[in-house]
Amino acid sequence: MSRVIAQTEIFKATPRQVYEALMDSGKHSEFTNSAARISREVGGEFMAYDGYITGKNLELVPDQKIVQSWRAEDWPENQFSIIEFLFSPLPEGTQLQFTHSNLPDGTEDEFTRGWIENYWEPLRVFLEK
Repeated sequence: MSRVIAQTEIFKATPRQVYEALMDSGKHSEFTNSAARISREVGGEFMAYDGYITGKNLELVPDQKIVQSWRAEDWPENQFSIIEFLFSPLPEGTQLQFTHSNLPDGTEDEFTRGWIENYWEPLRVFLEK
């Protein structure tokens, strides 16, 4: 079993704005500079980064929580991980607590960097425009 990635980020935006950037296909595509199609329904599927990432929504609480099954296209066929985003309002914006579990062994460092470089940094730029 792989170790869990746990990251906490602060964004100068409301929980609603952060949630929408992650769940709205157009906004997600804009901040990642790649194609995304995201269902807004529990059980609905999503695709991001031009199809490199796919999965399903397991739990959605608008502006508070997103839980998804998640996989990269080069993983073993039946390998799915779980990602969870928790949003907490702060006076200066939003605290995002993020966990990513059940990754293929040995990929944790790659995905730890990947979340920072491919999500948190461009999301911060997008939200602070």
